[in-house]
Amino acid sequence: MSDNATIWIPGSKSQTIRALLIAAFSKGESVIKNPLLSSDTESTASALKALGAKIVYDEEKCEYSVDSRKLGTGFEKAILDLGNSGTGTYLLLGLAASLGKEITIKGDESLSNRPIGPLVNAYRSLGADIKDNNGFLPVTIKGPLKGGKAVIECRTSQYLSSLLLAAVLAEADVEIECPLLYEKPYVSITLSWLDRQEIDYEISTDYLKSKVKGMQAFKPGVFTVSGDFSSASFFFALAAMTGKSITVLGLDRNDPQGDKRVLEVLKEMGCKVEWVTDGVKVKGPDELKGGTFDLNDIPDALPILSTLAVFAKSDVHFTNVPQARIKETDRISAMHDELTALGANIEEEEDGLMIHAGAILHGGNVKGYGDHRIIMALSIFSLMVRGVEIDDTRNVDVTFPTFFTLLESVKKEWNNA
Repeated sequence: MSDNATIWIPGSKSQTIRALLIAAFSKGESVIKNPLLSSDTESTASALKALGAKIVYDEEKCEYSVDSRKLGTGFEKAILDLGNSGTGTYLLLGLAASLGKEITIKGDESLSNRPIGPLVNAYRSLGADIKDNNGFLPVTIKGPLKGGKAVIECRTSQYLSSLLLAAVLAEADVEIECPLLYEKPYVSITLSWLDRQEIDYEISTDYLKSKVKGMQAFKPGVFTVSGDFSSASFFFALAAMTGKSITVLGLDRNDPQGDKRVLEVLKEMGCKVEWVTDGVKVKGPDELKGGTFDLNDIPDALPILSTLAVFAKSDVHFTNVPQARIKETDRISAMHDELTALGANIEEEEDGLMIHAGAILHGGNVKGYGDHRIIMALSIFSLMVRGVEIDDTRNVDVTFPTFFTLLESVKKEWNNA
């Protein structure tokens, strides 16, 4: 039997959606290499097509071609369904205002329960004609953005990323002040795209104050999407739980994705982490260590890290991640309830979880809440403890359609099948 497996991780959802949006609003022809094909990215692509962009995926080359020269033409009003994609919804909203048309964005039940009121108010202060549903979707916006100053508490980094992108196309300079900002590394991803586009902006080191020069433009080009550290974290954690090794290829060590910090958490818990050509190798320890970890920068990692933590030999405390309650579901409550149902000893806190060591784990029936990250985390748990049944596993397509296929390939490699 082998104790090492190797997989190639799909492209980043966060990077793919940003690439699609910038390509579509660049008024030219672009190519996006190694994009993620998932329901979230397809929802974003479909919305951009409805706005007039021509987007075609070439399976042989594994790339999108985007022709945006007719974006915003042929309609006066549009209704866009973004499905479950919060990233697509928030980041498209302000950019859509630049078209000067009446554009309505709606989503599925889960997305419709995620607050968008603070972002709506920010765009209203920048001159957009915008209406929401008491702080939730659907939202109807009509530009242009006139510029000015917006003050917004960003309990999700997607609010600030949305404003930074939209400000590029505003009629005048935009100033943004954030009294509160969570998930700063995701803002770094957006800033990396602004830098690639040579956008004129200023931002403080803590990202709480920024200014973007108005009347700029995005440029078409060839964009390459790196592998998704968020998706890779499930396989990193599997190596950590089993004491075996997994090499994940397709990852860029210099990429600003926040979930790269999962590797730092794993090292503190005793894992060996080794960067290799085009990827990283993680080997689990004989015993997982506990500790206290601030997850404010990496809230999407809470489901898989809390799953990993129940196998630690000492207590694990995850703190400062209240925004995990306003994702696809309340992930703090959901992970507490489902892991407790499987025997874990967990205290639910307002902004995190305290996971006590020594619990006797067992199988059982659990809920996935239609949340892709919870489903994947519980699926990893089911490899460690027999008899776990998850009520619905379909929604992994939101970010990681090949998850179960790759999981099977790892099991086969480990078993030397």
